[in-house]
Amino acid sequence: MSKNKIRAEIVEKLRKLGEQLEKEIQKNKDPEISMPIRTLSNAYFDDNSKLIRLGDKVQTRNFFNVGQARKFMQTALIAAQIKELLEQDKPSISTRQLYYILKRTIDGLKENTFEEQSESDPIIEDLEVSIDALREDLGLEPTPDGVFSGPIKYTDLKTGDEIDCSKMGTAGAAIPANTEPGVVKFGKCTAKYVLVVEKFAVWSILNQLKYWKTNNCIIITGKGQAGRSTRRLVARLNKELKLPVYVFADFDPYGYYIYSVYKQGSINLAFFSEKAGCPEAKYIGLKHDDVKQFKIPKSNFIRLTDQDLKRLKEIKNYEWFKKKEWQEEIKKATDFGYKIESDALVSKTIEFMADTYLPKVIKDKDWLD
Repeated sequence: MSKNKIRAEIVEKLRKLGEQLEKEIQKNKDPEISMPIRTLSNAYFDDNSKLIRLGDKVQTRNFFNVGQARKFMQTALIAAQIKELLEQDKPSISTRQLYYILKRTIDGLKENTFEEQSESDPIIEDLEVSIDALREDLGLEPTPDGVFSGPIKYTDLKTGDEIDCSKMGTAGAAIPANTEPGVVKFGKCTAKYVLVVEKFAVWSILNQLKYWKTNNCIIITGKGQAGRSTRRLVARLNKELKLPVYVFADFDPYGYYIYSVYKQGSINLAFFSEKAGCPEAKYIGLKHDDVKQFKIPKSNFIRLTDQDLKRLKEIKNYEWFKKKEWQEEIKKATDFGYKIESDALVSKTIEFMADTYLPKVIKDKDWLD
């Protein structure tokens, strides 16, 4: 579907929402906005698609409710501003910029429409799911935080520029804020797989060693917990170019969780999982058994904290970690009592990750699914 048609459909949905509120006000009724609940209580793991999905529970936001009036006002403000920007065909802006556009002191009061961006961001997500439209289509772009490199070219349809990700130097190619097909068009790609790396520092070493060239792959990092654009790009590379996806993260509960977000999606953004989830992704480490197999020195071990142990227990109970292999891995990690960062592998040699660890685990299919 073309960008203009998508925008037209969204404007129509927002117009109908406004008309609904106006009719309720004219009838002296309490105006309300309905939206799906975006919490664990309304999220479930779809075993068929292997994705976290949003359930059908809804909540209403009413104006004549003291506890909801402020959020109701904020929701209406954001919806109206987005509709105006789309109708005027304005350039895409960031959620931070939208916050500044709407932040002001309400006439006759000493109260601001928004105090912090932490108030506006969740409402944008509520609006996305309410009208079934991604924020990228609402003219809002997330702040990009990922980079990638490898034998792939793409065209930025906004500028017409072609980017060759094999010629971006040590910095790599920045992942665009909007990675939707209407903005990023894939060109020639000879890669055999995608390697997703949790940490930028690890990605940087692999990029400098040109791991992507010797192993004919694309290497990507979202610099920790990946943002929307990185996750969406990984999903597109997998689904559209049929590239296998391998995730390389720390041996700790947060590394496990980062992997699961790439694979199944997240609870808070369950509505986004259909586009950003990558059910075929494999976790290639670090893993408990790697400690012995690759003789990782004890000097690299970091004792698990009470918070780490609590997180491991939580993860163990997630439906998407119920597979026998994951239950065993989590138990081993808990009993082991230590965590190990992927960065620590440089203590063996700087080249160890690129020359030994990664090629071997991928060749041996030594992964968790």
